[in-house]
Amino acid sequence: MSTYVAAAKPGNEAGKTDRRDAWWVGPLATALGLGVFIVYATYRAISNQQYVVERAGGAGELLSPFYSPLLRPDWLPLWFSPAMLILWAPGGFRLTCYYYRKAYYRAYFLDPPACAVGEPRKKYRGETRLLLFQNLHRYFLYLALVFLLILASDVVRAAIFESPDGRAVFGISVGTLVLAANVTLLGMYTFSCHSLRHLVGGNVDCFSCVVAGKARYKLYSGVTALNRRHMLWAWISLFMVGFADFYVWMVASGRIHDVRIL
Repeated sequence: MSTYVAAAKPGNEAGKTDRRDAWWVGPLATALGLGVFIVYATYRAISNQQYVVERAGGAGELLSPFYSPLLRPDWLPLWFSPAMLILWAPGGFRLTCYYYRKAYYRAYFLDPPACAVGEPRKKYRGETRLLLFQNLHRYFLYLALVFLLILASDVVRAAIFESPDGRAVFGISVGTLVLAANVTLLGMYTFSCHSLRHLVGGNVDCFSCVVAGKARYKLYSGVTALNRRHMLWAWISLFMVGFADFYVWMVASGRIHDVRIL
């Protein structure tokens, strides 16, 4: 049985290939998806309004994940968005992510556009020069883990309501569920990270030869299982964090009401 193997055309001209399938659909969809999110997130970050819903009596609140933790020091000018103080951390985590590097290298830099498709340059220019900062991914991972705890605390605050007699009571609203789903999906994306997989066991040649080897092996196996769907978690969590901000925005603007379920 013969096997057909697609290859880039001689000379590596951009877009030249023997492939007969619609190889360009993936890079195009990636470019559009990332582009829509970047435009929306940038607008919301600089808009500096309608990002928090404070409940009566100060019992609890809904806070957009784009603004969490909410930092408003006295020296900060009124026109400066608090989101700018914190978005560099989760943004840096995604920007340096191994999967997202592949995604935007292909979608925006055509480096390469797809497998067996010619690219506009002859040499790899990945993590060199200005892109050397991408090697900081592990440190952005540490920050991402801290942000997960902060976003989890936002869910707790979103589950606090004021009772008729003025007491703070537990409750669940649609907003509570939205923020809970957001931190859950962000957790799946973070815990499936390649760097985390390396840290918990990828650098170990013999689990039975290290301290807590069985525990580390189980942890490594769990992260590995999540890592198999890292691309899926990356996209779902990306749009979920955008939807969570959009929901808070709509409630804060009065366009919709945060319905209490419990």
